Amino acid sequence: MRRRLGFTYDRKEDYLDAGLSAAEVMEFDAEDTISALEEAMLDLGHEVSRIGRGVELARRLAAGERWDLVFNIAEGVRGRSREAQVPALCEMFDQPYTFADPLTCAITLDKAIAKRVVRDSGLATAPFAVVTGADDADAVALSAPLFAKPIAEGSSKGVTGRSLVRDRAQLKAVCVELLAAFRQPVLVETFLPGREVTVGVVGNGAAARVVGVMEVGFNENAEVSAYTALNKDEYLERISYQLVDGEPLADAARSLALGVYAALGCRDAARIDLRCDAAGEPCFLEANPLPGLNPVRSDLPIMARLVGMPFAELMGTIIEGAVIRYR
Repeated sequence: MRRRLGFTYDRKEDYLDAGLSAAEVMEFDAEDTISALEEAMLDLGHEVSRIGRGVELARRLAAGERWDLVFNIAEGVRGRSREAQVPALCEMFDQPYTFADPLTCAITLDKAIAKRVVRDSGLATAPFAVVTGADDADAVALSAPLFAKPIAEGSSKGVTGRSLVRDRAQLKAVCVELLAAFRQPVLVETFLPGREVTVGVVGNGAAARVVGVMEVGFNENAEVSAYTALNKDEYLERISYQLVDGEPLADAARSLALGVYAALGCRDAARIDLRCDAAGEPCFLEANPLPGLNPVRSDLPIMARLVGMPFAELMGTIIEGAVIRYR
């Protein structure tokens, strides 16, 4: 069925032109991604209206414009609730939209709060602490090795080879660097030394289902401690992707991902990142309720492609899932 779709996004080039740095716009989508998504929606038979960032959506909603559905991939610019801004605007103006609501977007961007919700739901996640100032690092009651990263960033911003802290003596220095660079608290976790997988989920409620379980493999020249920003940027040389199926890890990862998806209130589609502990049991790392959707290099489309789901089918599943949810 043909629908009128509004399309909200943060276009990387627009913010670079406005004077933001490359680091500040790392999470945003480039024109190739936006064009590919627009083309997929058009190929599905929909009418697409480019809106862009949240302030443009606010202007157009206030002027009385409405769409059958807003397809939202806007990340927002500042604050730990920035991913909630477009969903909140849509709800304020009674405008249907895709993906998670404001509460879920805010919870999942703050990694410590997401881990608390997951932990309190009885689901596995590594022990952690939050460092808000340099002196807090001395009070972290966790044994090395540890892993440190900014508490509210996406696209692996701030995740580097130095994030793996092998000695407690290094922890304070690493935390000070992150506090200064990102001006937000630091999440410190017990390091999980096992395999890393990411799980794509689509659908809502009891109809939510796993698209695939994909292992993130680290090649010889990769930073093997984690799926770092550098690994993601140079994935062709550093990372290999393969489906995990027919082994206990696959079943455990599916079960955990679906539990996390429900506990955090994800909708329509999301990507759940997991890593195994020393015993090989998967643990929750973080949730991505606005998953990357570049048809070539984003994890959810990659795993969809590996299971034989064309990109157009993935997009159609997300859109129709949102339509059914509103009905």
